[in-house]
Amino acid sequence: MYILRNKNLNLDTALKKVYNILINKEKTMTKLELQQINLNKIVENDFGRVAVVLEGRDTAGKTGTIRELTHYLPTSKYSISLSSKPNDWDMAHWLESWKNKMPGENQIVFYDRSWYSRAMVQKLNGWCTDDQYEDFMNEVMYWEKTQDITFVKLWLSISEEEQEYRINHRQVSPLTKWKFSPNDAMALSKYDQMSILKERVHTTCGEWHVIDYNDKSAGRLDLITKVVEQLKQGKV
Repeated sequence: MYILRNKNLNLDTALKKVYNILINKEKTMTKLELQQINLNKIVENDFGRVAVVLEGRDTAGKTGTIRELTHYLPTSKYSISLSSKPNDWDMAHWLESWKNKMPGENQIVFYDRSWYSRAMVQKLNGWCTDDQYEDFMNEVMYWEKTQDITFVKLWLSISEEEQEYRINHRQVSPLTKWKFSPNDAMALSKYDQMSILKERVHTTCGEWHVIDYNDKSAGRLDLITKVVEQLKQGKV
């Protein structure tokens, strides 16, 4: 404001000073902030309907990542779909039950778990039947192609040792112990089974991007970079 109020400066000089201030500020920004700026620039224009699917093991970091991704986005450009316990109708009509959770025009929906829960956590824990699981695997790719939506599918990958550390920390920390449930311990005991289910999904259900999340900070940067890259390539 001072620059523009200084009557001794002409407009060109003032604009140059503002430009230099912005350039210097950009140099001090973190790489994550710069990618968030890139994402914001993309959603300023028409970008269609976008579904960003975050899947991963318990404690992988899905919820925190979505919070980070959307922190600076205009609220009109996105919504968040959180995982919740499905009712009987949802279980019986699994893909149909997601109809009202799909993105609108020029909107991104970030999914903290998605319809792929059927192929992973539901199958892993015996919450769906074998027939429901196989029907999903046979139908999901056709269903996605009929949605007129661009899907970005991301798997947040953590090692068995890292998951064990995070579950133990969740259980004892006064900040996070409210999040602990018996499902956490059960998930750790089924690490290898989840790996098998995940591999089938990744090899038969379109393109998936695996992001190393053993370091959450590095993982978040890699993830938003991947989303921005896909957008710029016109794949998202």
